[in-house]
Amino acid sequence: MSRSAFQILPYRRPPAGDAPVNDATAYRSTALRHPTQPLVVIPQTLSEITGPVYGYGRLGPMDHDLTRQHDGAPLGERIIIDGRVLDEDERPVPDTLVEIWQANASGRYAHAHDTHDAPLDPNFSGAGRTLTDAHGHFRFMTIKPGAYPWHNHDNAWRPPHVHFSVFGRSFLTRLMTQMYFPGDPLLRFDPIFAAIPTERARERLIASFDLGVTDPGRALGYRFDIVLRGRDATPMDL
Repeated sequence: MSRSAFQILPYRRPPAGDAPVNDATAYRSTALRHPTQPLVVIPQTLSEITGPVYGYGRLGPMDHDLTRQHDGAPLGERIIIDGRVLDEDERPVPDTLVEIWQANASGRYAHAHDTHDAPLDPNFSGAGRTLTDAHGHFRFMTIKPGAYPWHNHDNAWRPPHVHFSVFGRSFLTRLMTQMYFPGDPLLRFDPIFAAIPTERARERLIASFDLGVTDPGRALGYRFDIVLRGRDATPMDL
């Protein structure tokens, strides 16, 4: 086979300093969350590749629409999050399970350990999932989350954000990140966001407002692509 039959793709080495640091002094809980011993390489075996699986067929028709999962409509500003999952060469990653979870419009999670005194919304559970299509595309309808206080430092507030999880084909191939909103004044005070050393990498966690994604008269639209590897990779493990 001739050399011309192959597609030559550039190698994109991840820039140093783009990934979140393991031990961020300002983000206090990182002291308890990062490894303190050398990492152990787990080889991929036949059983890891062939099973167990995630049950993609169990996806419900409203799993991607967090505003229609209950009998009533949730409170808050409706938004659409539209994006793609891509590899380092901007090729789409199809049939990938994408999950989101978030606080409600008041800044409270539907979780027993959330002690924030903001009200719960009986019509909003704050979790959704979907599969990317053949073009790596995903789309969620949800409510814009509110900011909430946390106990990292005095008068600490987390900026509104949506957690993302992207699954590969096995239990060892899961990545997590967070999506923020443009123009948020709390971003510069947030030690989790600031744990990413470079501004260039931090910008990749901020969604862009997109009028073309907006559902006229119903929901504003934001675009958020997730790049898995390479110099333009979305920072993960936040």
